Amino acid sequence: MSSYRTVFWDIGGVIVELKSIREGYAAFIEDLAADADLDSSPALDRWTSALGEHFKGREKPRYRLARDGYAKATAELFDNDPPADWGARLEAAVSAAVRPKLGAPETIRRLSGTDVDQSIVSDIDTPEAHLLLGALDVRDRFDHITTSEAVGYTKPDERMFRDALDALSADPDATLMIGDRYGHDIVGAAALDIDTVGYGPDATGPKTTYEIDDLREVPGIVGIDG
Repeated sequence: MSSYRTVFWDIGGVIVELKSIREGYAAFIEDLAADADLDSSPALDRWTSALGEHFKGREKPRYRLARDGYAKATAELFDNDPPADWGARLEAAVSAAVRPKLGAPETIRRLSGTDVDQSIVSDIDTPEAHLLLGALDVRDRFDHITTSEAVGYTKPDERMFRDALDALSADPDATLMIGDRYGHDIVGAAALDIDTVGYGPDATGPKTTYEIDDLREVPGIVGIDG
């Protein structure tokens, strides 16, 4: 029997290497630029700047859809008349580029073969969560996916964590949250008495229960190693 019955995962920076997503964005813009005879480097700068402005405009802790930002940023490159298939091309570029953090897929698969339930708790659009997890072939290893799109708020708002707890009828005292951002993942989970795994230097602090640099340490923390 494991020490914890439920494990929550963030996606970006924990399961997925964030740099690989940015590389997917760059490949997407390069693809569009080639068809439209644009210089890809300044086009990427304009696109990422417009996307950043989209997120800056949100009223915290409410969530603003990333796909709306993608649409605005892409339209800006084409005087509001982007290619009709831009969305599919973006998904294809990101899916092809995405890489996992070291140890993430095998740890997820290891936990899924036990009595432990797993859920995503991530500030992300729902379709994008499915796209990234599917690209890494771990989507079916999760019992639930909580996204900011579904809840309407971002971490550390407690509604994000309560959504996952309620969906799995999970006990906070037997739940573990794995995150890479102290003020979002760790503080938010700890407020509901959920133990936390701080992954990397930006997730350490007084409310972090366990500090790790390798996700392959997680099964031992959960109590199923060996």
